[in-house]
Amino acid sequence: MKLPSRSKSYIIPEYSLTGDLLSFLTCNLQYRYQNRGTLPPSKPVQRWFGEFIHGVMEEAFIQWKHENTQFPWDWKADIRPIEELIDLRLQVRGLYPYDEDLFFSILNQPDENLTIDDLNEHDHKKLASARAERAINIWGKHLFPLIDSSELLIKGIREMPEYNEKTSRSNYYGINGVVDVLTSMKINKNLKQSTLDNFNNKIIEFLKKDPDFQKRISQFDEGDDYEIIIDYKGMKRPPVKISNPKAEDKWKTHKQQILTYSWLRSKQEDSKPIVAGIIFYLNELVPSKEDLVLIKDELQNGLTDVGYDFTRDVQLIEKWQEEDKAPDLSDGFKIERSIRIINVDETEQKDALEKFDSVVATIESSLIKEMNGCKIQDAWKADSDERTCSACDFKTFCKNNSVKTKDFKIP
Repeated sequence: MKLPSRSKSYIIPEYSLTGDLLSFLTCNLQYRYQNRGTLPPSKPVQRWFGEFIHGVMEEAFIQWKHENTQFPWDWKADIRPIEELIDLRLQVRGLYPYDEDLFFSILNQPDENLTIDDLNEHDHKKLASARAERAINIWGKHLFPLIDSSELLIKGIREMPEYNEKTSRSNYYGINGVVDVLTSMKINKNLKQSTLDNFNNKIIEFLKKDPDFQKRISQFDEGDDYEIIIDYKGMKRPPVKISNPKAEDKWKTHKQQILTYSWLRSKQEDSKPIVAGIIFYLNELVPSKEDLVLIKDELQNGLTDVGYDFTRDVQLIEKWQEEDKAPDLSDGFKIERSIRIINVDETEQKDALEKFDSVVATIESSLIKEMNGCKIQDAWKADSDERTCSACDFKTFCKNNSVKTKDFKIP
């Protein structure tokens, strides 16, 4: 009797909006080594802070929801324990901060004498702690009352672009992401409160000032539900224009991310119409000196979309030099630069999904080339800006011409 062979397992490739899309657009080859080859960066500072600030905001929301801790939160009593909890979680995953970014865990080095003054915001010491404190006390008190679902996992499935029955790995691929969701019930409640009893919610104020958002919600009858998607970014506000053609256009990429999130959320059974997304660029609340250099350049060359109305702040930044102490910028300037509202348009949403499809098609093409025997550096394109290359662990053997390794010496 002839036994039938087991059929080949059917696997649908799954892609994350942040872990795959953003990483791949930064550098194809770096994505291959770090994400596909599971070779983590030796100094994953940006990844660490992104994970850290998401974790801190999520844990702070849970604590606020259950304990109703009143704002402002005390850094040592309320925020410091959350920092330590998230830091220890990340250490288990092999993610560690730089010494100057975060205080050591009290499990290893007691710090009972620490105070808010130890943050030294304007000297840029312990940046992660300073940003966590400002994120909670500046945005937390306005954001937390509006959140309906926190850290919501959303998934969807799409047809594989450029599908070929003989060569493609699958005829479908999956997309996943994690978002916070604001509901119209809580937003409209706060809108009414803001007109009745001077209840000030900065997020509501920004939504009221946005003409595209107001036009969109005017199409809804009173009592109709809608949703807004929230995303935190552990980075400064990106420029609306880029001067380097090799650099990733993060301004457009982040919009595509929100539009793709909105499509994914619309596929969930309990979803309401998605009218907008809000991105919080939390580094703007406590900019580093590197951030200030970029902000200064963007303001001088008209590459940013907000901040020009704050004359005093612009003058402080223009006079500031890298060797100087960080300027004492106003909260208004920082808040304006740290929030971005992206309205969800169905046509733009379709374009964003097609662009995501094209990224997946490129990744799949490179994977198949490699599976068929092509060398890694021939299968994956390495073409990024010099700033990304200079911090890359693979620059010593990368063929990218923008990498300068002539002074490299083996220790």
